[in-house]
Amino acid sequence: MYAFSYHRPTSLDDAAKALAGKPEAKFLAGGMTILPTMKQRLASPSDLIDLGAINELVGICEDNGSVVIGAMTTHAAVAADQTVARLIPAITTVASGIGDAQVRNRGTIGGSLANNDPTADYPAALLGLKGSVKTNKRTIQADDFFNAIFETALEEDEIIVSVTFPKPDAAAYVKFANPASRYAIVGVMVARTGGETRVAVTGAGQNGVFRATPLEQALSGSFDPAAVEGVPIATEELNSDIHASAEYRASLIKTLTKRAVKACL
Repeated sequence: MYAFSYHRPTSLDDAAKALAGKPEAKFLAGGMTILPTMKQRLASPSDLIDLGAINELVGICEDNGSVVIGAMTTHAAVAADQTVARLIPAITTVASGIGDAQVRNRGTIGGSLANNDPTADYPAALLGLKGSVKTNKRTIQADDFFNAIFETALEEDEIIVSVTFPKPDAAAYVKFANPASRYAIVGVMVARTGGETRVAVTGAGQNGVFRATPLEQALSGSFDPAAVEGVPIATEELNSDIHASAEYRASLIKTLTKRAVKACL
């Protein structure tokens, strides 16, 4: 690990000031990604700005039927929260299946979304539930948030403040997990609200999380597991690695979608 300066601001304004004029500085949330990469000398920020002392970034509440989660709220806190379980139990499933107990007690929802790991669970939740990300500057809708793997619409000086998930009529998240890391080899979030059905897939795409439009169209016509049976899943932009081939991931997408729809019903 290379030398760096450490900052622990207690407000969003102080965090922004700590970043000003330091192009190589990085924000620190749970540290589940940046600290291991720094230890391996794969990252060498000049400054780490720890967001852990900013109280306004922590907490969960209900707002007009939506669930609002502070960016520095840990996965374990989300998994245990009764408001989340009552309004959108699919998010409870997402949070409780992330990593192991140590990761869930340190990792945060804001850090996960800002990092946008292509095998992470929360990107599928945000995209599938048509959520939004509030920063210290603006609100970004889920469809506009993810650009590519490890890339989002966030500017360098933007800080995620909270994440909002509108309550769906029904939603379910099903994951085929790597048995060691618990990252998604494929994860599928299915959400139905009114006449709209969204299917968000993580772990499978070369460009990160994506919406499976053909499956959405099939389920919009008939919200039944059988509706996706004959839907072709293109493999050209799916990952193929030591864990699973593109063809296997395509099969998993359909299988997990059917399971998620069954869970919704």
